[in-house]
Amino acid sequence: MLLPDRYRDPQRIGRGGMGEIYHATDELLGRAVAVKVLAERYAEDPGVRERFTREALAAARLSGRPNVVTIFDVGESAGRPFIVMEYLGGGSLEDRVRAGRIAPGQALDWLEQAAAALDAAHAEGVVHRDVKPANLLLDEADNVHVADFGIASAAGMDSLTKTGTVIGTAAYLSPEQAQGARATPASDRYALAVVAWELLTGRRPFGGDTPAAEAAAHVHADVPPIASQHAGLPEKLDAVFARALAKDPAVRYASAAELVAGLRDAVHAGSPRTEVLTTTPARVPREKLPLAVGLVALLGLGVVVAALLAATRDGGGEGEAAGQSTTVVRTVTAQGETRRVTVTTAPAPAPATRTQPQPEAPSGLSVAQARALQDESTSALANGEWERALSLAQQALSALRNRDRTYEAYANYNIGRSLAELNRCDEALPYLERREQMLGTHPDVTAAKQSCGA
Repeated sequence: MLLPDRYRDPQRIGRGGMGEIYHATDELLGRAVAVKVLAERYAEDPGVRERFTREALAAARLSGRPNVVTIFDVGESAGRPFIVMEYLGGGSLEDRVRAGRIAPGQALDWLEQAAAALDAAHAEGVVHRDVKPANLLLDEADNVHVADFGIASAAGMDSLTKTGTVIGTAAYLSPEQAQGARATPASDRYALAVVAWELLTGRRPFGGDTPAAEAAAHVHADVPPIASQHAGLPEKLDAVFARALAKDPAVRYASAAELVAGLRDAVHAGSPRTEVLTTTPARVPREKLPLAVGLVALLGLGVVVAALLAATRDGGGEGEAAGQSTTVVRTVTAQGETRRVTVTTAPAPAPATRTQPQPEAPSGLSVAQARALQDESTSALANGEWERALSLAQQALSALRNRDRTYEAYANYNIGRSLAELNRCDEALPYLERREQMLGTHPDVTAAKQSCGA
């Protein structure tokens, strides 16, 4: 391939439906670049050449925006149009999907970056039309940069032909594109949702034996439950994907950022809580609980329950509760009937005054590393691994304070929830309250507090 003289030592590094990509050195500016050259079969059509150049110039308006591949030059050589872009040496998200499992936190970070680029483009009136992992490129720091804005439409590769032949990337075509309509910002957001599914599960939501069959599935098939493809993901993601992959573009999220925010909330909401016994009216401190088990007959039902007799080991303490008996009332349901069991313990000192969690020493973790730890904590929480979830969230929190408010709130919840499950309620409640202060009330937080009698 002949390029202008300033682009020296071109080496082909990729080939796709649209053409070829070369790595070269811009001798004038002394930097490495990537050069995309339109395939010869398309270059023979003057209309395609004109559209290719027009779309490239439109995409160039986005250069300099965060997470958008910068375009340096647009031209034509030997009758074939080309685009000169910044060279990114980190590969693509397609490479990462092929390499194996991707942590949910990392996937969400990449999606957030791609969403920022798409929303910026849509604000400028530019539609990508071909959002897919291969067009989400990574730099050396693992940040996503979106490439090839509008290029697919230059050759008519963003829809289904009148004869039913798929000439785009069927796996990511929105239903309206698969039916021959032009792509819109809502189509880009649909494709981003397909990418999100693939990053989280390693596979796509719809399949087919042929590209046409896969495109038809986008039009006609129901969105499957994501947990059926990855048991470790929370069911709350189903509602997010049902909206993001809706057949009607008007039902989908209004922005790519809103879509990713919905994914984050669902991932960190975790799985539904197991029902727990509640304590009323007096809450007994349960840190380092010594257990004494009493067997109580329930009014001829033949059912016995274990009554936890709790007393603190801490010495002293002031306040109204000091030196008084503590009454614990447990509500127990058995064989369709509910009984209340009251157990009175010896006097116990009052619990210490509740305070907000104190900041830990800086951990040295990056925000991305802390998010990954927090995601692991959420998975552990969903699996009932309370100690592991607690440890991971504590490590994450020290690095997230004042750096990522949303993830900091999630870490506070994970710590509080884990402590509550471990019967360490005096320690749990400040973290749960901090979570509410940061992001407002949430049913899961309320349930965790209620399990501690708050």
